[in-house]
Amino acid sequence: MRVGIICPYSLTLPGGVQGQVLGLGRALRARGIQARILGPCDGPPPDPSVTPLGNSIPTASNGSLAAIAPDPSAALRTIRALRDEDFDVVHLHEPFAPGPTLTALVLGGSPLVGTFHRSGESNWIRAFRPLSLWGVKHLTIRAAVSEEARATAMAQLGGSYELVWNGIELEEYQQAPAWPTSGPTIMFLGRHEPRKGLAVLIEAMNLLGRDVRLWIASHGPETERLRELTGADPRFEWLGRIEESEKMSRVRGCDVLCAPSLHGESFGVVLLEGLAAGTPVVASDLRGYRNVVTAGVDARLTPPGDSEALAKALQAALEHGPETTEMVANGLERARSFSMNSLAGRYMEMYERALGA
Repeated sequence: MRVGIICPYSLTLPGGVQGQVLGLGRALRARGIQARILGPCDGPPPDPSVTPLGNSIPTASNGSLAAIAPDPSAALRTIRALRDEDFDVVHLHEPFAPGPTLTALVLGGSPLVGTFHRSGESNWIRAFRPLSLWGVKHLTIRAAVSEEARATAMAQLGGSYELVWNGIELEEYQQAPAWPTSGPTIMFLGRHEPRKGLAVLIEAMNLLGRDVRLWIASHGPETERLRELTGADPRFEWLGRIEESEKMSRVRGCDVLCAPSLHGESFGVVLLEGLAAGTPVVASDLRGYRNVVTAGVDARLTPPGDSEALAKALQAALEHGPETTEMVANGLERARSFSMNSLAGRYMEMYERALGA
C-alpha cells in the first residue's frame, strides 16, 4: 500500500504535529507500508522519505505561530507530487490548515483520511465556512487526537470523528544516552510564547534553591524579554533550537520535565516524552494534559499560572522520594499504551477501510 502523509506545518521546525507525522511515517514503513511524507521545509528535509513543498510563512494561530505554506507555489508542488506518486490513500493532518492539506482536500482523488489536532475554534474554518462544510465531506474517514480536538471539529464542521490519540516512539527515548547534569535540573520544551507558561516557570525558579538549574529549549516571541528578565543568572541555560537526538538525551538526563502551559493544549505529547524517558513530569492541570496523565498517579499537576504551586510540585519531584519513584514507574506503563507502533496499526486499519469505501 502506498500512503501519502501530508503535514501543513514546516517539517524542519519542531512541533507536535510535525513530530507525529514523522514518527508515524517511520512506524508505518517498519510495518511494510510505503509511506511518503509531504510538507513545507525551511531547509534540507529531515528524512529521506520527505518530499519538500517549499518554505513556510509564520502565521498567527491559536495563540501561537503556525509555519504554514499557503502560497500558490506550494499548492502546485502538492498537486504535482500527488499526481506523480499516485498514492492509494492520502492522510491529511489538520485538513483545513491553509496550504498542502487543504489543496489535497479540495482536489479529492485518492481516499482521504483526515486527522484533527487542534483544540479551540479555527479562524480559517470560520472564515471559509461554506468551503469547510463542503470539504469535510471529501474525507473518507475522520479522526481526532483528543476529546478536545474532536469536540472542536464537531462544533465547527459537524459529523463524527474517531478518537486515535497521539503516539510516542518509546524505544528512541528509552535508548537515548542521558545528558550529563551538574546539579538538580528542570527542562522546558516548547515555543516561547505566553500560552506555554515559560514566564510562570521562571517565577517558580525564584522560589527554588540556588543549585537548581533550568534547561530552556527552543525560542519564540518571548525569548528576548525573558532572557533579559533572567539576566546573567547561571541557573538558566538557554539552549535555542536543538536536534531531536539532543532533545531525547536531555529529557532522559534532566531531573524533571516541566510543562507549565496556560491553555490551548489538546493532548500533551511533551508529557509523553517525559513519561517514555522515565523522567518525573510536572505540568499544568489542563484538560488536554489529563488525556495523557493522571494527577498523583504518573505526574504532578498544578493550577495553570500558579508559580507558587508549581515551585512546590517541582521541589517535591526534585527530591526523588518514593512517591516520585512510583509515578515514574506508572508513567512508563502509561507511555506504553501510546506507542507509535500501536498507532500505526490503528491507522493501517483505517487505510484499509478507506480503500474499501
